[in-house]
Amino acid sequence: MNLSGYGALLSMTLLFPTAPAAQMISEIPAVITAETTETIQNETESVISDMWTITESPVQAEGAPADTADDDSEGLDIRYLLFLQDFRTRINDAWTPFMEFVSSFATRYLILAVLFVYWAVNKRSGLYSIAAMCLTLGINQLVKLTACVYRPWIRDPRIVPAGDAITTATGYSFPSGHTATAAPIFGGMAVTSDKKHKWFPAVCVLGIMLIAFSRNYLGVHTPQDVFVAIVESVLCLIIMSKIFTYLDQNPAKEDVFLLAGIIFSIVSLIYITFKPYPLTYVDGKLLVDPQKMMNDGYGDLAFLCAFCLGRYIERKWIRFTPTGINAKGIILCVIGMVLFVLLNNNIGAPLDQLLGSHWGHFMRRMITILYYMALYPAIIKLVMDKTGTEERKPEKSRPE
Repeated sequence: MNLSGYGALLSMTLLFPTAPAAQMISEIPAVITAETTETIQNETESVISDMWTITESPVQAEGAPADTADDDSEGLDIRYLLFLQDFRTRINDAWTPFMEFVSSFATRYLILAVLFVYWAVNKRSGLYSIAAMCLTLGINQLVKLTACVYRPWIRDPRIVPAGDAITTATGYSFPSGHTATAAPIFGGMAVTSDKKHKWFPAVCVLGIMLIAFSRNYLGVHTPQDVFVAIVESVLCLIIMSKIFTYLDQNPAKEDVFLLAGIIFSIVSLIYITFKPYPLTYVDGKLLVDPQKMMNDGYGDLAFLCAFCLGRYIERKWIRFTPTGINAKGIILCVIGMVLFVLLNNNIGAPLDQLLGSHWGHFMRRMITILYYMALYPAIIKLVMDKTGTEERKPEKSRPE
């Protein structure tokens, strides 16, 4: 028996100490040099090492980078975003500027369409869309700050957001805030549109789909992020429809709903402030700062609080009537929208410096929403009453 055989036999005796193996070991010559002993030991260690390697399961080391894992283990959402990213690369980002505009339009300028409806066309229809948007954004932030789902590029470093999209992708990922802003506005306008214009609801649905897709295309949201935001919007539109129908028959109950909205906002602020958040560190650095994630929560919950407060002020003391589609009304609305854009785009940074990022975001939304819910309607009423060019009917108690 050669030395390799002795080593294998010895390893079998150590691992499986049976009688036949022991008997075979006894046949090894009694006189073995030191060199021979060392050789046998090395052969034994090699065999045991080989046997251990065969039985060991191929488990990925904890903390290994995501891109070292088997491709089959990655989610379909990440594969979809990587597909869109590859498409962007192939066309040299030709569509990226357009998609960035679409995405930005949802949060910066789409609201102007509702303001025109509220100030000039149909007060009740405008209120419905604004109320649905405010409720959706409040609920959306509760879901965001409860789920605490990281952005796609944090989940998988291969995801690279397009253009400057990452600068506007604040907060956690799930659900999409841009989609939760656009869907109730488009949806509200579609539901309350003139039945003669049957094409308009289809345009609104296409607008929702385009804005949702733009968030995927830019690599800042997964498909489930935008899908759940749309579901939230539909539910809030249904809820608001039920509330408005109820208030048509019970107008005196509106203050109860407004107070409930303010209380809901306050309780939600307390919840997002004191709830625990995940703290993930990479190389000693905090991967996602929960304090920054809460900024949007404070801002979006201010939407609902300010809507309820602004609606109460307007209904109690202002009671304006829309201007109608005429030269004076259109000019008034355009001036009001320009002032809104200037206000919305310029007071954020000073308020953050003065009050801190949380309450700065909160006060920015409070000011802008009170502006278009109550302050500018008061200006509209003052101007229209002073000119006296048309007979104005007082508003009824119900929200119309």
